[in-house]
Amino acid sequence: MKNTARTVMLAAILSALLVPALAVDPAKVPDRYKWDLTAIYPSDAAWKQAKRNLEAKSAELEKYKGTLGLSATKLKAGLDFIFSLREELARLDAYAMQKSDLDVGNADALAMRQAMGPMGSDLSGKMAWVDPEILAIPDEKIAAFLKEEPGLAMYKPVLDDILRMKAHTLSPAEEKLLADASLMYDTPESVYTLFSDAEIPRPSVVLSNGETVRLDASAYTNYRASSNRWDREHVFSAFFGNLDQFRGTFGAMLNGECKKDWFNAKARHYDSCLASALDGPNIPVAVYENLIKNVRKNLPTLHRYLKLRQRMMGLPELRYSDLYASVVKEVDATYTPEQAMDLTLKAVAPLGDDYVKTLRDGFNNRWVDLYPYPGKHSGAYSNCAAYGVHPFMLLNFNGTYEDVSTLAHEAGHSMHSFYSNGTQPFATCDYTTFVAEVASTFNENLLNDYMLKHTNDDAMKLFLLGSYVDGLRQTLFRQTQFAEFELKIHELTEKGEPLTGDRLNEVYKGILEDYYGAKEGVTVIDPVCYSEWAYIPHFYYNFYVFTYATSLTASTALSQMVLEGKPGAVQNYRKFLTLGDSMPPIDELKIAGVDMTTDAPFDITMKAMNRAMDQMEALLDKMQKEKK
Repeated sequence: MKNTARTVMLAAILSALLVPALAVDPAKVPDRYKWDLTAIYPSDAAWKQAKRNLEAKSAELEKYKGTLGLSATKLKAGLDFIFSLREELARLDAYAMQKSDLDVGNADALAMRQAMGPMGSDLSGKMAWVDPEILAIPDEKIAAFLKEEPGLAMYKPVLDDILRMKAHTLSPAEEKLLADASLMYDTPESVYTLFSDAEIPRPSVVLSNGETVRLDASAYTNYRASSNRWDREHVFSAFFGNLDQFRGTFGAMLNGECKKDWFNAKARHYDSCLASALDGPNIPVAVYENLIKNVRKNLPTLHRYLKLRQRMMGLPELRYSDLYASVVKEVDATYTPEQAMDLTLKAVAPLGDDYVKTLRDGFNNRWVDLYPYPGKHSGAYSNCAAYGVHPFMLLNFNGTYEDVSTLAHEAGHSMHSFYSNGTQPFATCDYTTFVAEVASTFNENLLNDYMLKHTNDDAMKLFLLGSYVDGLRQTLFRQTQFAEFELKIHELTEKGEPLTGDRLNEVYKGILEDYYGAKEGVTVIDPVCYSEWAYIPHFYYNFYVFTYATSLTASTALSQMVLEGKPGAVQNYRKFLTLGDSMPPIDELKIAGVDMTTDAPFDITMKAMNRAMDQMEALLDKMQKEKK
């Protein structure tokens, strides 16, 4: 039985790779800007008691073994019990994770969080018999059970999914073995994280102002955006040159990750790692392949943007190290939390008064832990794993426009989960990674549109348009670049070819040069950048990263329909927010108004990108004339 994660959390963890926020004193932060975790459990003691209760309750699983096919009543009783265990596990995990994220140095909270991994693995092992037992029930008998017992209707999508996966479900003993083996599955990622975040020797670089900077990942993220080109080039050279020295070690880690994925694929009788990864969430392989095909076809649009960036930066040539420096002057605007919330609420007004009221109530009732402070987890996310409890948003708000956009983004996740959890039973309330970023980027699009319509300042318009287009560059083109690399290295593994550091550099080089037009003279790429793959943690998430790009194309198309007032667009999108995992994600997006098996959403996104660049060029021409 599929054990879906709260997928928005993975997206959030990845999005947390941001420049650390400026910390404030937590004692001075008003309670209205802090989480109230008592909504999940009233205390740590209550959490510990709930954990003990779940451990005791899970021992009762055995009494349901061998009963699921006896009658409709017994099948429902078994599923009710199984999902009650999963619901409590998700609640326990949410509390422990959020408690730890408020103070990552708190040993007690960390211990609570670390306890959840073994507990989840143990529960999965105890449930390993469930899918094979359901598959042993004849299809016609399950159909009869569904007619006989109306209460089974909530589990029909779950049962359909199990039957769909029949060819890839093993015997109870084999399923138990794979569940036990999963304890080792995170080894490549764990070693990578430990080495890349803590143990790798870090280079230092002397900046143009004489300052010496130790280049850990955070410093690299910060200084790669420097306005001084000399500094950017030296930061890139030092940081990636250092990674390149350890490409053999990084290659061994990634080789282990790909071998693990290929082992799982073969064990479950799949022809490829990609087919294995996409079959669980029921996404056609053609969608992944179509994304790469469309991006490749539209590389001239990316190259147009890169040339526009070169023009705006006033450079004789564009280098890969120039891609993170701001192309437009940062607008001199800061926002209070109330202003950020008000802008977000005004931006999402097209979605209806009830949507706005619910989100406003969330802002006023401690859905958001807003400010950064020492020990708090960096970045931003929305957590909605505790079923029956409102979503929680973690931010590190410093008052910039980016922070306003982040609030709108996380609010999109939270409202998606609010409507899904409020409409679906726990068994189908979660939504897959394939649609996880749709609602969040949809809200960003609404915010961008609202801001553009409500400013007469050309510099602000240029800033908004530049941020929007660069977001497409980083989310659509760059994430697809990663997706293509991930596919190619898995294909090499499937052919039995070892992934050495040198081989990985070679593969990454080919993709990087194609995407950034190195051979056409669009971008100059320093060879040390071919080791960039060693910096990207996404490659340890089993074909996850492509969902950033597909979600963005879906949300761009959907938001365009809403903003243009297309009949039924709002209703269709609002219906999509309620669907959870009640049907295949491709079908959910069709209900919303886009067919991801076609080129249409991508074509709409490319038109929006080119339209934004047209506006940017017009503004630049106007501002240039005004200077004369």
